[in-house]
Amino acid sequence: MTTFMPSFRSLDELQAIQLDGLKWTVDHAYSGSEIYRKKLKDVGYTPGSIKSLDDLQSLPFTTSSDLAEGYPFPLLSVPLKDVVRLHASSGTTGKRKVLCYTQKDIDDWTHMFARCYEMADLTREDRVQICVGYGVWTAGAGFQLGCERFGALAVPAGPGNLEMQIEFLMDFESTVLCCTASMGLLLAEEVERRNVRHLIKLEKMVFGSERSSEAMRSRIRALLNLKDMFDIPGMTELYGPGTGLECRAHDGIHYWADYYILEIVDPETLQPVADGEIGEMVVTTLSKEAVPLIRYRTRDLSAAKPGVCPCGNLLPRHDRILGRSDDMFIVRAVNIYPGQIDSVLSGLAGIGSEYQVVLQRSEGKDIMNLRVEAELGLEPSSFPEKAALVRESVKRKILVTPEVEIVPYGSLPRSERKTKRIIDMRQE
Repeated sequence: MTTFMPSFRSLDELQAIQLDGLKWTVDHAYSGSEIYRKKLKDVGYTPGSIKSLDDLQSLPFTTSSDLAEGYPFPLLSVPLKDVVRLHASSGTTGKRKVLCYTQKDIDDWTHMFARCYEMADLTREDRVQICVGYGVWTAGAGFQLGCERFGALAVPAGPGNLEMQIEFLMDFESTVLCCTASMGLLLAEEVERRNVRHLIKLEKMVFGSERSSEAMRSRIRALLNLKDMFDIPGMTELYGPGTGLECRAHDGIHYWADYYILEIVDPETLQPVADGEIGEMVVTTLSKEAVPLIRYRTRDLSAAKPGVCPCGNLLPRHDRILGRSDDMFIVRAVNIYPGQIDSVLSGLAGIGSEYQVVLQRSEGKDIMNLRVEAELGLEPSSFPEKAALVRESVKRKILVTPEVEIVPYGSLPRSERKTKRIIDMRQE
């Protein structure tokens, strides 16, 4: 079977690939983009001056503002006639982030995505039901092109429509489901409600686009009786989803370091942090033609995983995404990331996977209301005890004491895309 894994046999060989790619990328951006040329000149860069990977530290950062200011074709480094496609982010604030692609960019992205399916141990006999957004979003195109390049059967179902999704699972005998974690939970609960698990042949799930807790993963896995689940990262700026994957060892996410360099920096000082320390992910592409990225600040928070993965693959790893630096909220002078709440709740017995934080202000004081679903089958008489457990656990680990309400399983809203869990009413 064709492999999509890289051919390097040592980290020295990988670093040689990265250095060649870094030299090409910076010179390409300098010659092709006025914005990049100005940014690079401002730090004293001249073409050909990259001599080692350490020189990366002297290069300027790129941010989402650079993409917004260059709308509709930001940071474009090739003639528009060489562009064969564009994709855009969801654009939750202001204009959408629009990214252009050459044919080589599409081919590289497709190869990376096929590598994801290979790392998830799929075969060409698998039937992959793709329940993510199509259109201008990167998700649908990426999952489908990668599946077809890999050689498995793609079922381009799109998001939502549980009736159709379950019909497809049964009729087409899909073995792999690709979706957001929220969509996975929604579908799993519907399969359970209809009592049709014995009629479907799902074995694996590839999920991404949002942070998910261990409790949520465990619930999905149990309801669908899955053999394995794989977290997939990705963002529009960096091709789209498919730029890495959690392997079967489930000890971090392998990222495709032959296509981009990952730095983890302190979001405030922008200095590198040590392996294992949480920081902001910064990416530099190595072969991206239309819109190369030079030290692009993703705002995603993670940590580098040291050493070689137990699975034996030499590709480096980062931890799961904790959240985004701009997702952080402050309660009584304490910085809190949603991933910290996920982590606390996932370790508590009798607690379900879903929660909702409502932030309010009363008499000048911040109030953190935490609504948490009970585990399925937990008696309501146990709710007060579980509320006290959650309150003390959050206080001990996050240093803020919330008002806690335990609600019956299934009470909190589900979503076919991403579930909104933090509601800040303090500015309303």
